[in-house]
Amino acid sequence: MALDDRIGQSGSGVRRALRDALGGLAGTQRLLVALDFDGTLAPTVDDPEKARATPEARDAVERLIALPDTRVALVSGRSLRDLEQVAPFDDRVLLVGSHGIELRLDEPDDVIALDSGERQQLDVLGQVLDQIVDTLDSVWLEEKPAGYALHTRLATDRHSRVAHVVAMSEAQAEIDDLKVRLGKDVIEFSVRSTTKGEAVEHLRRYTAADAVFYAGDDVTDEDAFAALLPHDVGVKSGNGQTEAAFRVAGPEQIAAVLSALATFRDGDVHEQ
Repeated sequence: MALDDRIGQSGSGVRRALRDALGGLAGTQRLLVALDFDGTLAPTVDDPEKARATPEARDAVERLIALPDTRVALVSGRSLRDLEQVAPFDDRVLLVGSHGIELRLDEPDDVIALDSGERQQLDVLGQVLDQIVDTLDSVWLEEKPAGYALHTRLATDRHSRVAHVVAMSEAQAEIDDLKVRLGKDVIEFSVRSTTKGEAVEHLRRYTAADAVFYAGDDVTDEDAFAALLPHDVGVKSGNGQTEAAFRVAGPEQIAAVLSALATFRDGDVHEQ
């Protein structure tokens, strides 16, 4: 089946433009392929611990890992420990967790060390959010290295709205300069700020990449899309406003795009 059919976009001009962009990117001397996980490589599921990359996406990622002068990175809002559990790829894959607060590069290092003031803020934040979660059904709290994620995917619309409004109000009232990110059925609070855009910029420098491919599905991925340069390629997975130049329907189509990129690049690197 042709790439145009597999990515399933509306409009042959868009499909052709993405194919051409991938072909051009494949000729880059040093390429960074940076990917969100949930909703991009893996379908979104109610239980985050059960999320896994589709077999097609895993195969495409492994093909890219094996290519010379090609680095693959996962850039996720998950904690690094969670990301390692749901995405057990080869150690050559660079990992970015907690929107850039945690990194697992070629020489793993502890890159987060909260100071005493931040630790105190984290304790207060946990107490505030725990009280909210205890009053609402199907709303649960996930501890992060520098904050918490309040999940509402399984809650009713009413409980979800209440959780968001009350959590925002009470948490910001207790903690100055609290960092808040809104995602799909989740609101994240952090006592330290960083973005996926900053993470991509860091990875670009670290890998000395000449160009970057980035794919993501959530509002937090927009910072990464905004950080891309004109010769980079960004692909949005799913619906919603985006800074990305291209869009596909979901993880199945992302897998097809990554497979095509691997095929194009495999030919180019063997010709160099």
